[in-house]
Amino acid sequence: MSFYQFAKNVVKIVLKPKYKVKEMGLENIPKTGGPVIICSNHISNYDPPIVGMTCPRDIYFMAKEELFENKLFGFILRNVHAFPIKRGGMTDRNALRQGLEVLKDGNVLGLFPEGTRSKTGEIKKGLAGAGFFALRSQATIVPCAIIGQYKSKEPLLVVYGSPVEMESLRKNKASAQEVTDVIMNEIKKIQEKHLDL
Repeated sequence: MSFYQFAKNVVKIVLKPKYKVKEMGLENIPKTGGPVIICSNHISNYDPPIVGMTCPRDIYFMAKEELFENKLFGFILRNVHAFPIKRGGMTDRNALRQGLEVLKDGNVLGLFPEGTRSKTGEIKKGLAGAGFFALRSQATIVPCAIIGQYKSKEPLLVVYGSPVEMESLRKNKASAQEVTDVIMNEIKKIQEKHLDL
C-alpha cells in the first residue's frame, strides 16, 4: 500500500463519519488515462483531504510554501503528492511548471481557484491559474462543489459535476481568466442545485 493510500484511508476513518461525508457524481471523473483538473470551491482547511478522500484517483495539490517548513508536515505533504507554491501563485514559475508536468504525465491536479477560503460559504471570483492550466493542457476539467459547514454530525456533500466544455473556449481564444470564470460558474450551479438536499 502506498503512503498516499494509507493517508487516504486514515482520512476516511477520521473525517467521513465525523462530517457525514457523502460524494456524488464520481462517474464524471475519468477513471483511467488522460489528465484531469478538479476545480473546487474552498471553505475549509479540510477541503484538500476531503476532495482527496472522495476522488477515486490520486490527486496532486498545490499547497502554500510555508506549510512545507515543518519537516514532519512537509514530509507528509510531499508523500501525498502535494507541492509548494509561493504567495502570488501565477508568478511562481516552478509551481506552474510542476502543475503542467503533473498533467503531462496523465495525472489529476486539484485546484481551489478562489485561492483563499470563503468564510461565508459564498463562492468568490476565481483566479486565472485554473484557466491557465486548462488552456495549457488537454485535461478534462471537472468542477466540484463542497456543500456544508464542517459541523460535527451535519451532512457534508461533495459533488463532482459534468466536465466543462473546453472546445468552444479554445476556439474563441478565451483568456485564462475567462476560462476560470466559466469553471467557477459551473461550481456555483452545482452548489445552487444541491443546497437544499
